[in-house]
Amino acid sequence: MISTDTWLAGICSMMVNAVLFGAGAVIVLSVPAFAEHAKYLIPAVIVASFLAAPFLAGPIAPRMRLRNWGREAWRRGDLISG
Repeated sequence: MISTDTWLAGICSMMVNAVLFGAGAVIVLSVPAFAEHAKYLIPAVIVASFLAAPFLAGPIAPRMRLRNWGREAWRRGDLISG
């Protein structure tokens, strides 16, 4: 059975991957110089988003556990939530 931390990291990684791919695809398709080479750049964006997603999801996934937040932490917030 998969542990909860691993499950959350995987789910969070998929969400981060979708955001990275979407941002990269918009950049490639909206810049005319990049759009000319889209058939090479879109696969590169896919690979880059798959490689970067676990590293960016690493700090986010533990925040998804309620046990990692105390009452003071909810009031204080942090860099991500403000």
